[in-house]
Amino acid sequence: MKLWEGRFDAPTAADADAFNESLSFDQKLYVADITCSIAHATMLGECGIIAKEERDEIVNGLKGILSDIEEKKIAVTGYEDIHSFVENLLTERIGNAGKKLHTARSRNDQVATDFRFYVRSSILKMKCALSAMIDALTQKSEEGLDAIMPGYTHLRKAQPINCGQFFNAYAEMFLRDGERLNDCYRRVNVMPLGSGALAGTSYPIDREITRELLGFDSVTNNSLDGVSDRDFVAEYLFDLSLIMAHLSRLCEDTILYTATEFGYWEMPDAYSTGSSIMPQKKNPDICELVRGKTGRVYGHLMAMLTTVKGIPLAYNKDLQEDKEGLFDAEKTAGDCLTIYAAMLREIKLNKQRMLQAAAEDFTCATDVADYLAKKGIPFRNAHAVTGKIVRYCLDNGKTLESMTLDEYKENSEAFEEDILSVVKAENSANARLSKGGSSRKSTEEALASIKERQAKIFG
Repeated sequence: MKLWEGRFDAPTAADADAFNESLSFDQKLYVADITCSIAHATMLGECGIIAKEERDEIVNGLKGILSDIEEKKIAVTGYEDIHSFVENLLTERIGNAGKKLHTARSRNDQVATDFRFYVRSSILKMKCALSAMIDALTQKSEEGLDAIMPGYTHLRKAQPINCGQFFNAYAEMFLRDGERLNDCYRRVNVMPLGSGALAGTSYPIDREITRELLGFDSVTNNSLDGVSDRDFVAEYLFDLSLIMAHLSRLCEDTILYTATEFGYWEMPDAYSTGSSIMPQKKNPDICELVRGKTGRVYGHLMAMLTTVKGIPLAYNKDLQEDKEGLFDAEKTAGDCLTIYAAMLREIKLNKQRMLQAAAEDFTCATDVADYLAKKGIPFRNAHAVTGKIVRYCLDNGKTLESMTLDEYKENSEAFEEDILSVVKAENSANARLSKGGSSRKSTEEALASIKERQAKIFG
């Protein structure tokens, strides 16, 4: 039975029913729907709106339905949505008392509450996957503390950095993602139940009872907004999109650094694929898939923003489109975090190759300019002198390390013997002792800070 069919003389057409139904996907809300219904019935009983005996019948009946679904004794099919399924099955089992469950509520505030309940749980699961990703990054950072690699700007070698600092940079991104999820959780954890269809209810309900039973922090302040607000869906999708953006960037770096042309890292066989025609290939398909799935999550965010942009107050059926995209986005992001973290733990660092690459292409040129500036030469002049030295090296097949002291002095008398150690890649990285810098000391301090903040953010 449809919950609303009393108004109509003729049944809806079969194709209209098929187009209108949402049970095929909103059945994922069965735990939320039953849990929220138990809280609602409990409140009705406490407020004297239904008899306590009826409350007990409803609560016990709902618990039985939940148990039967969990144990796969019943299939969730045959109705318009999960709310109709639960209420009709309850009425079949306990009779007229079941028909009182929907007193003082609408499907509008019911589904809004169910979905917030579900998203709240989803955020907690996503935080676990995110924290595991940070664990993998900090593990790799520790492995790279004694390694020097090139740092890049414009995808051109820039300066030598500590390899651990590279992984710390991504950990910082994912820490910010964790903070965003915490902020999102706070806005999700507001209860619309009691808003009715749009105008509230004339029954003497106590929303605080229901709020406390369901663990929400507060209740919505406006019934029109309460039933039609899907900001929390868009916000969560945005947070998932940024997680995927950071993950996609890391995948791109992984694809580059495991390529033969770079050779900084080695991709594990267990997370690589081959070619059907080229026997030598070892392809980074996991990274490429994650990179590709990023656009999929972005698409769900754009779809949600488009859905809500022109909806008049209050509830409209357009909002049924809030669920499928979120269900897919949360699974996609969670799966991508999990598979990449597992792969990252198995990636091997080629420390010798990274150090060799870090010393190439004049990556210590800035150190030469800084050396002169510390001797009292204006930095802009020091920069020009260093540029001429680089030009000299290019014309004569030399490197900054292979230059003699006499060759340096031909460009400036300020150079002394210690310049020959300044231009070594390892010394260059370790000279940057500023907070957040590329020295081993700074990297170790940053790693400790990451772990401390991780514990606070992910609790």
